[in-house]
Amino acid sequence: MAKIASNFKNMVITLCVVTMGSGAILGLMNQLTTDAISMSQKKAQEEAIASVLPRFEKLGKSYMAAVDGEKDSLNIFPALNEQGVIIGLAVKTYTNSGFSGNIQIMVGFDKENKISGFQVLQHQETPGLGSKMQEWFSTPKEGKKNSIIGLDPNKAILTVSKDGGDVDAITAATISSRAFLDAVSRATKAINNSKSADGMTGATQQHNEKEGGKS
Repeated sequence: MAKIASNFKNMVITLCVVTMGSGAILGLMNQLTTDAISMSQKKAQEEAIASVLPRFEKLGKSYMAAVDGEKDSLNIFPALNEQGVIIGLAVKTYTNSGFSGNIQIMVGFDKENKISGFQVLQHQETPGLGSKMQEWFSTPKEGKKNSIIGLDPNKAILTVSKDGGDVDAITAATISSRAFLDAVSRATKAINNSKSADGMTGATQQHNEKEGGKS
């Protein structure tokens, strides 16, 4: 009887040790995975910012700005030159109006408030149709008013031409095109709403700095 009790006790102890060890390993793996994912997302975001803006020396501290007329806010990333003067703004924007739902975009604006570039970060639009947003809205097509690069969104009408706007939609993908332009318009509203507090005044800005930019 004593031998049975002893064996049972050893089994319980072994089971506890194995369970605790497995839990510790799983916890460590989860932490490592979480850190890796976080670092990957941060790197992708920094690369997206650099790709949509004119060359800059460093990034200032990001801040949130409300979208005018909405309850939502968007993240804005100021780009600075060597003197710490803001020379552009990148805005991480989105819309839920896509043909397949959510679309996320990084949009860049130069010091003249013109669109300097954009990067589609995430979407689930139809391959070969709505999925052509990146190429369609950045590369001018002959006879088309499709590219938004260089447009001043406060002067141009950022809606599709069939709705009275200044931008031609992707062929057979009007819903995706409307959604894309909606996201860009929301970025513009966020910048306009924030200018009184942290606009492109040309003054030296005190921000946390990070090197970057495109040539």
